[in-house]
Amino acid sequence: MPVHASTGEPIVLRGLDGTNPLAFLAALGTLRALTLGRPELGVRMCWSRHAAWNPCLLFECEQPAEDQLAELLHQSLTGRESSPEFNAIGQDLTVEPAVFRDFARSAAKEATPKARTTADFAAAYGCDALTTEVSGGRIIQDTALRTMSGTGHQHFLAFVRNIIMATTASHIAKSLFRLWQYNDPVQNLTLRFDPIDDVRYALQWRDPSGDPRRKTTGSMLGANRLAIEGLPLLATAPCGTRLGTTGFRGYRSKGTHWTWPIWERPIGLDVVRTLLTDARLQQTPLPRSELLHLGVCEVFRSQRLTIEKWRNFTVGSPA
Repeated sequence: MPVHASTGEPIVLRGLDGTNPLAFLAALGTLRALTLGRPELGVRMCWSRHAAWNPCLLFECEQPAEDQLAELLHQSLTGRESSPEFNAIGQDLTVEPAVFRDFARSAAKEATPKARTTADFAAAYGCDALTTEVSGGRIIQDTALRTMSGTGHQHFLAFVRNIIMATTASHIAKSLFRLWQYNDPVQNLTLRFDPIDDVRYALQWRDPSGDPRRKTTGSMLGANRLAIEGLPLLATAPCGTRLGTTGFRGYRSKGTHWTWPIWERPIGLDVVRTLLTDARLQQTPLPRSELLHLGVCEVFRSQRLTIEKWRNFTVGSPA
């Protein structure tokens, strides 16, 4: 991997723990948002081990202070709740093939090499060529990262829009730079990527859906907002008769795992996108010497759980 010059010490995103699926996706979203929104910064990312594996940002030009970085990210990401990638197919990703096909065609038609956000989200969402039969018709096969589809009034794309509208620069700052206190509201404002979102009624003293504290606490809004921007780095593609998602293996409720790398050399967005697709990350046992040659110093794996009709992820453990 190429190593680029940078100015100053790296900015350590101390709030993002590389073992947490939400935090890893937020790190990807941070890199993508800065690369696309502020390309003049020449941002690169690597990971360093402190109390946990934390992402570090390096810049080819003068690097911003922590509060400036949060504000830059907020400026790049605010006001996007009306964007077509979050509205064109409705509330959820589980849609009829014709609906998704029209959306994907429109996104591809409007895309240019330097402006392809909607097309990249479409590629991450799913594929109309592979479908699943349900009561009343067929729906597309979609990303393994989809955690909800309307049950219990939990709607994936609706929650995405809610998160975009609710997130401020201070939410982003505390997600990136502070120990997570989960002091943001969780009701209708979580994508269920954080293992802490697995709050089953059987494990609680009260029904979690009726807990009044959900209106004021339980989530990290900034991390969820940044994670949205990481989704396009985990594209989907047909694998035989099933749809595959970058970083995932397995399809059944108890056999689906998400694997991601931790790398120690500063690399940019395009190299990260390529690294995430490396097939060696899915091998058992891992070819660690080959991965180390790429700069990959650790690999984490999380199991995706299906509880009733919702999905959750476990904390990542070394693969």
